Amino acid sequence: MQEVRLFSPASVANVSCGFDVLGFCLEPIGDEMVIRKVSKPGIHITKIEGQNLPLETKKNVAGVAGLALLEAQNYSGGFEIEIYKGIKAGSGIGSSAASSAGAVFGINHLLGSPYSAKELIPFAMKGEELASGAAHADNVSPVLLGGFTLVRCGKKPDVIALPSPSELYAAVIHPKIELKTSDSRSVLKQKILLEKAIQQWGNLAALVSGLYTEDYDLIGRALIDVIVEPSRSALIPGFNALKKAANEAGALGSGISGSGPSVFALCKGKDIAEKATHAMAKALGEYAIEFDTYCSKINTQGIKILSEK
Repeated sequence: MQEVRLFSPASVANVSCGFDVLGFCLEPIGDEMVIRKVSKPGIHITKIEGQNLPLETKKNVAGVAGLALLEAQNYSGGFEIEIYKGIKAGSGIGSSAASSAGAVFGINHLLGSPYSAKELIPFAMKGEELASGAAHADNVSPVLLGGFTLVRCGKKPDVIALPSPSELYAAVIHPKIELKTSDSRSVLKQKILLEKAIQQWGNLAALVSGLYTEDYDLIGRALIDVIVEPSRSALIPGFNALKKAANEAGALGSGISGSGPSVFALCKGKDIAEKATHAMAKALGEYAIEFDTYCSKINTQGIKILSEK
């Protein structure tokens, strides 16, 4: 094989109580990428459509992630990458993660898959480090592994794939304002009360338990963020109205997607997810802000190969 075309999906990170450690994969939105072998050494970004992003390899998340993989393999050849962005940068649904993970997945595939999907995570994290200044794995992990993932923090990412309940859907609304991850991190408190930490630990543990047991009521009770959301919510226009609208439509719970400005709501069943999507759209419409909405089943596959030759 000399060329592969793939779809690298969007993702929701943090998932309320799981700041920097929890994420899940979406279905209907993502980046398409074409990756091909070439004789010229290195990574060459030849085309980007949909977003104004740098073609220069070391300034592009896909380029940096791809270079990390080639260096680890001591590979003497090269790869060209075309990126057709379906995810807006700064949207809070894993734009940089989709490109970073897609690049290493495609290159690995064309090299005969020397790495497992989990082993590709550290390479994709290099792209995340370029994008936000922090090499976090909570977006790239679900993109590469599919479904829900949990990252046990450490010098090396210890990533656990979690089950996705069969009736779990996500409603997502993306207000079309850019909110950089670095700016969102700047408003976070560096010290928290032990009482708040205990609440957060309990919610995260309960959410993981709810995923394993398909206890939708427990999942809903656990989707509470007492540490990050109180600081970041002020950066998102109409945030409280969006949460209220989703919850009144029957959502299990809702919160900030990644660093924002997108907001997600987890729902039991497609019908309720569609109602929550429409309710959030109506609520944000009061603020005269353009937006996109997505109603998605949890994507348990992650990156998908569209064609190869």
